[in-house]
Amino acid sequence: MLSNAGHKVISRILIPDSQRDLTREIRKAERSRADSIIVCGGTGITEQDITIEVAEKLLVKHIPGFGEIFRRLSYDEIGSAALLSRALAGVIDNKVLFCLPGSADAVRLAMNRLILPEISHMIKHASE
Repeated sequence: MLSNAGHKVISRILIPDSQRDLTREIRKAERSRADSIIVCGGTGITEQDITIEVAEKLLVKHIPGFGEIFRRLSYDEIGSAALLSRALAGVIDNKVLFCLPGSADAVRLAMNRLILPEISHMIKHASE
């Protein structure tokens, strides 16, 4: 989806639900030439779902509207189960970081309705 919208994908990796591994990979992406970082999965409410907790500790600025609007849009599609949808966006080292639920439908929703329409604008402001 990013490539089709004219963005360059620098890397794509799969990692286990591990605080150490997730922190390491986000920090690695932070040091890369990427303008943004998108993490999918690990946002649920089970004990092993740690993406939100790990990412929150690394953010310099939170963008609370992202999660709020994501849940509102999710509610339109899936109803009250949207309560379980944890999504996050913020700024880390002048880059925008997004954390999305791992389901294909959630990723499509976030990409089409929130990220792709605003990512260039967000990157511009995050890098100022």
